[in-house]
Amino acid sequence: MNTPKIIIVLIFVLFSFQIKAQQVFDHSIWDQLLLINVSIDGKVNYKGFMRDSSLLYKYFSLLSENKPTEQWSKEEKLAYWINAYNAYTIKLIIDSYPIKSIKDIKDPWDKKFFKIGEEWYSLNQLEHKILRKLDEPRIHFAINCASFSCPIVWNKAYTSENVNEALETQTKNFINDPLRNTITEDVVEVSKIFSWFKKDFKTDGKVKDFINKYATIKIDKQPKKGYKDYDWSLNE
Repeated sequence: MNTPKIIIVLIFVLFSFQIKAQQVFDHSIWDQLLLINVSIDGKVNYKGFMRDSSLLYKYFSLLSENKPTEQWSKEEKLAYWINAYNAYTIKLIIDSYPIKSIKDIKDPWDKKFFKIGEEWYSLNQLEHKILRKLDEPRIHFAINCASFSCPIVWNKAYTSENVNEALETQTKNFINDPLRNTITEDVVEVSKIFSWFKKDFKTDGKVKDFINKYATIKIDKQPKKGYKDYDWSLNE
């Protein structure tokens, strides 16, 4: 290959890397907000988010202006939509704060209160029409409904680089968390998440097979009516 052709190939490769870099969404603002306002065990400082609302709304603008395209990788889409769900859940709460529960808000999950691109969305649309269609059951342990029985809010932003490892950790931590699941040799009471979304957890067997993949103590038989009461108190 002669020198001019080598130069052309190098320019093409560099241009391709530049395009790829532009597709990776920058979640650093959200990462900063989480680090400041969410404890390591997932308690949320909603007053802190209200104090830092200028940064939060800057992140919302970035989300709205950078809706994922088909060219984004699955990891990029997962990170974007999980972060968006959690960020807009916090917006929903602080817009009505102070409240004791997300259920104090009328139609919290069906309310179309934020705009991405040219479309208005609800939290249910993000969860059921987008995230669940990515065929990743572990998303249920990353998105948070602002309640104590929900999986905790991770105090870091999901990114395309960390999302798979983070989902694995979040799933394992949730399943082995005695506040959210009781799994012993004598008693099995699991989160209602495993009932509400059981179809998502049955892709490679039964729900208990999914749980056993992560549980320290394995479930020998399918639990019947073994679901914990769900605490909808605000996770602050």
